[in-house]
Amino acid sequence: MRAFLPFIGVFYLVPGNAAYDANGVTLGATESEIRKHYPGARCKALEWASKAADRRCDDARVRFAGVETRITFYLRKDAVQAFDVRFDARHADKVAGFLKSRYGNPVSEQREPSEKGPRGEKGQAEVYKLLWEAKGERAQLVAVQDKRRGSLLVSRGNFEEEIYRVR
Repeated sequence: MRAFLPFIGVFYLVPGNAAYDANGVTLGATESEIRKHYPGARCKALEWASKAADRRCDDARVRFAGVETRITFYLRKDAVQAFDVRFDARHADKVAGFLKSRYGNPVSEQREPSEKGPRGEKGQAEVYKLLWEAKGERAQLVAVQDKRRGSLLVSRGNFEEEIYRVR
């Protein structure tokens, strides 16, 4: 019985220590790994100069967390630096539940009124935000109740600051 205790502990630790992934494609994966998991992905050079990435791979109508999504992988030197999963915001709770089971408990979870509602009224829509951070990597889900799209951005380093910085 004692011999099995370390193994049981490992299974309980896996979700919280699991790498951030999108259906098996983790940060650091290669373009060929993306193509294995997403055969419909279209990959091309980035259309602007960026230190964060030099290529992108896009796929539409991908099942992630049990919902239909669109996904974009950003690569630099043939390694995934970030991926962005976009989904219908109505499915935010379902996606969040999946991510919690996969990535562990988030560092923060907030539901707050948005600055402006659909017609400019203050506080008309709710913004749902979750954040995971570990070892220089982060995953952030943001969904606005009255907007059509929610997003999960998973990245490493300072990707968000660098990707659209004008060079």
